Amino acid sequence: MTEHDTDIDFDFFDDDPEPEREPTAERTRIVPGRRGGPRRGGGARPPANLTPLLRLAGLIAFAILVIVLLVFWVKSCQGSGKRSRYESYLTKVAVVAKESEQIGRELNDALTTPGIKLADLDTKLSGLAQQQAQGVARARALEPPGPLRFQQQDVVESLELRVSGLRGIGAALKSAARTPKNLNGNAVLVAAQAQRLVAGDVLWDDLFKDPSIATLRAEGVTGVAVPDSNVVSSPDFSSPRYWEAILQRLFTTTSTGGTTGGLHGTGLVSVKALPANKQLTAGSENTVTATTDLGFAVTVQDTGDSQEVQVKVTLTIQQSPTPIVQTKTIDLINPNEQKTVIFRNLGQVQFATRTTVKVDTQPVPGEKNTSNNSASYPVIFSLG
Repeated sequence: MTEHDTDIDFDFFDDDPEPEREPTAERTRIVPGRRGGPRRGGGARPPANLTPLLRLAGLIAFAILVIVLLVFWVKSCQGSGKRSRYESYLTKVAVVAKESEQIGRELNDALTTPGIKLADLDTKLSGLAQQQAQGVARARALEPPGPLRFQQQDVVESLELRVSGLRGIGAALKSAARTPKNLNGNAVLVAAQAQRLVAGDVLWDDLFKDPSIATLRAEGVTGVAVPDSNVVSSPDFSSPRYWEAILQRLFTTTSTGGTTGGLHGTGLVSVKALPANKQLTAGSENTVTATTDLGFAVTVQDTGDSQEVQVKVTLTIQQSPTPIVQTKTIDLINPNEQKTVIFRNLGQVQFATRTTVKVDTQPVPGEKNTSNNSASYPVIFSLG
């Protein structure tokens, strides 16, 4: 080996090693909203931008609820105001209606007053007509809700017919007094005027009351009553026969209030226990079941040939220590006519004890035969 051989440099084994890289810190991903540790729960969390939407939806729902409640409140106020208007108007109509009905009762009382003179009746009719005219003025001043404006007109027209009828009857009676023997002709004239009172009642019922009830129903108004008003007491009020009997009675009344001419009298026809409708027999024992609606129906007949008025009928249950006594009145009854009065709400009767039910019809002026005016019935009340 030469010297050059010894100088050979095997530097490919001796190269310096490549310097090692410094380890770099691993970049950590930070997830918003997550704090330390593993995630709990299995579901995926909604995106962060959904929360404002939920809040907005809640506000919208709340606003809708407020609007709905406001609408209901407004409708409730409107309904309350509507009901108040109808109630206020009909309450005022009811006052006028009640006054008119009272006029009708006073008219009936005047026509059925025993011994009333024609002049006194004429004065009474004139006063009643004036009262009713004042009722017309009050009715005209009323202001109805719009849907009842036509019914308001019918209220006024009904009352006007009553004024006209009252005045017409008074004028016809004056005319009849000049020819008292023409009973039939005079009765026709008076009945024609009486028809106006009947028409007033029909007008009130058919064109005011029934249509007003229908209007309230259509408008959704509840709890408000529509007043009734009728002045005619008899279904025969506009019949000439009805007035012929009245005229005959008026023309046979003396200046002192008594009666002249004609046969006067009333008599008992039958007495029935209610509700079984069992006819009682005088002189023999009658067993009557005393139910909660116990009553007696007493039928009376005009046995004369004259009209009778204000006929009093008294029923007495003779028991100790306090008897039960009731009295009813037949306003008017014509010759040969029968009318029935009902006695109810008698109170507590004594059971299993023999007692007597007695019925009396008060004699009318000029009555001579009173043997058929009363009867007694032996009765035992049972519980059934």
